[in-house]
Amino acid sequence: MQELPQLSIESCRVRQQRLCQSLADLKADRAILVAPENVQWLTGFRPHPLMRAVAVLDVDDGCMLIAPGEEPPRHAADEIRVFDAQWRCTLRQDQLNAALQRVEKSNKTTALEFSSCGEHVGQNAAFDPIDLDSTLWHLRRKKEPDELGIMLHAIDCTDAMYQKAREIIRPGITELEVFCQLQSVAVQTAGEPLTALGNDYQSNSPGGPPRTRPVGAGELMILDLGPAYRGYHADNCRTFAVNGRPTEEQLRARDVIMTVFDLVKAFVRPGQSCQELFVQAKALLDEYEPDAFFHHLGHGVGLYPHEAPHLNPSWDDRFAEGDVFTVEPGLYNASLRAGIRIEENYVVTSNGVRQLTKTSTQL
Repeated sequence: MQELPQLSIESCRVRQQRLCQSLADLKADRAILVAPENVQWLTGFRPHPLMRAVAVLDVDDGCMLIAPGEEPPRHAADEIRVFDAQWRCTLRQDQLNAALQRVEKSNKTTALEFSSCGEHVGQNAAFDPIDLDSTLWHLRRKKEPDELGIMLHAIDCTDAMYQKAREIIRPGITELEVFCQLQSVAVQTAGEPLTALGNDYQSNSPGGPPRTRPVGAGELMILDLGPAYRGYHADNCRTFAVNGRPTEEQLRARDVIMTVFDLVKAFVRPGQSCQELFVQAKALLDEYEPDAFFHHLGHGVGLYPHEAPHLNPSWDDRFAEGDVFTVEPGLYNASLRAGIRIEENYVVTSNGVRQLTKTSTQL
């Protein structure tokens, strides 16, 4: 049996060191993490979706993991404590409180994820806690090799899904049937159930969840797929001509969209402005039809579908080495029935980008 990719203990230790350095900058002595994705990122332990876990990183005493039920077989913690997440197979609804009762109250300055913390967590800080959210979001941008391996496995799922889509999309098949068949091949490729599958499975539409509606000849079907393997998301998109014969207008729009990817490869370097890339890409797309492109150009991706960097004029981000991000130019109008979106995934290197996606972009 092929061994599935997972977070490595060594890389978790690197992430703990990086967080300790950030705690020193914040003048904090320890961090208490309760968001499942952050516990996993720090310790390598991913609990069952209906169970909670807590990680405590102390700059002096190392990493402690409070796990549900029993010590997990793999983790990057120096100390393990357990709590009862269920009684006689009944899940407790107060798991977070129960887990935090295994953490002693301390006089140390404590950093917390304010977006995930309630009164239970705050009771473990003797003084006013420090908000750790933006620090964690920033640290999570840089993908270590083990994270990149997991994301590449998720991207492999999209490759298999697009191959299946090209085999089955024909006039008369319903969007829901396409979704079901793609979900099946994604899970088989992943080797285990997935934690997400993406949002857009509609034909003759810019996007949306699958419907019982049959797809029609002449329409374009946008498949924006986001399978998440062990919490790490892929996010890329392909568009298919339902009858396999795209029109000249549809082909012309696709050619305009593809010029954006040439721009990305020439433009992106660590330190470059995401806002400026958006402006230049929109100018290329507006040559087809002004404002036929109406959404963001892309975004970072990882343990959350939309992370930094944001290729969006509402943010002023800059690319950094280790970022994994998407680029998803699109064009939409009635004559295209109803639009084309193509999305690639990249990782920022020291001197440019490396493309992670490889599926054909032909309609």
